[in-house]
Amino acid sequence: MRVCFQLQVRPDRLDEYVRRHAAVPPEMLQAIVDAGRRDYSLFLRDDGLLIGTYETDDDEAARRALAEDPRTRAWEAEMADFFVALDGRPDQGAPRLREVFNLEEQAAAAGLAESREPAETGRPA
Repeated sequence: MRVCFQLQVRPDRLDEYVRRHAAVPPEMLQAIVDAGRRDYSLFLRDDGLLIGTYETDDDEAARRALAEDPRTRAWEAEMADFFVALDGRPDQGAPRLREVFNLEEQAAAAGLAESREPAETGRPA
């Protein structure tokens, strides 16, 4: 399953938030992997809107695993101060967004072949 969530980073902490995520501690990265999350990305808008996405087989199990993992406690405690109006841990308090369109699923349902190649433009190379 794919998960998308939204948070708001405090405007005065944007640069520091970006710096902290440029080199996440290896033990935190391993905790995320061990919890079963993959293809995890964060996207940050200039006004602090943060959108995160990841894939997992069982989101509730992944959330529980991270909540119980001692490797995540210090990182999440430090990160909580970066967010506006966060209720609880960042992993638990982030509102989930509902997926309303997925190209791969609809293309497969329509019997269209999946292509990873760029579309032909009709222009000479």
